[in-house]
Amino acid sequence: NCSTVLKTLHFITRPLSDEEGNFSLAYIITIHKELEMFVKLLRAIYMPQNIYCIHVDEKSPKDYKAAVQNIVNCFENIFISSKRENVVYAGFSRLQADINCMRDLVHSKIQWNYVINLCGQDYPIKTNKDIIQYIKSKWNGKNMTPGVVQPLHMKHRTQVSYREYVHSGMSYVYPTKNIKAKPPYNLTIYFGSAYYILTKEFVEFTLTDERAKDLLEWSRDTYSPDEHYWVTLNRLNG
Repeated sequence: NCSTVLKTLHFITRPLSDEEGNFSLAYIITIHKELEMFVKLLRAIYMPQNIYCIHVDEKSPKDYKAAVQNIVNCFENIFISSKRENVVYAGFSRLQADINCMRDLVHSKIQWNYVINLCGQDYPIKTNKDIIQYIKSKWNGKNMTPGVVQPLHMKHRTQVSYREYVHSGMSYVYPTKNIKAKPPYNLTIYFGSAYYILTKEFVEFTLTDERAKDLLEWSRDTYSPDEHYWVTLNRLNG
């Protein structure tokens, strides 16, 4: 019952300030377990002017998927990604899950300024207004995706080819003996966080630019590509 969900969980139903009402955030949340934790996270970051794409791991139990769908159905600005992945920790599928949500978000009728990605075990320590003011004060028009040139001890992640293994509830990434080709366009690979705050323009760039597409394809058999993909693209000239 949606009215019960809204009332008992005290979801915010209107923008709390003009500043927030005029600055919409998009969220990508990848989840696979602990429904109660997901609901608490959603309640904490929910604002009616924002938009939320939820990626539910395809491997999740049916009742978990159904419960998430029931919650999502109560909101016009929350949806489940149109394409879902069998997510493997440190695998390409984790990066693909974000990209699936990005494709949905850029075609949304709701206009948004920045996108933030989270997992189901995250929880905010700042308010929506705090986040917006921080973005405006230091990062207006820029991406937050910190990183460094690929350290020597992480070279193995992109030098050999990795594969995802998914079978009967067990999933992991393992290395092969195949040596990978050098990155496309002789790109310098950077390493950083898999988590980011990105402008809408940058998201549109990553979905359409040939360099971004080729780097994505090259990253398909690397280890934890979400830790080098965004940070490397953000450092392209221009």
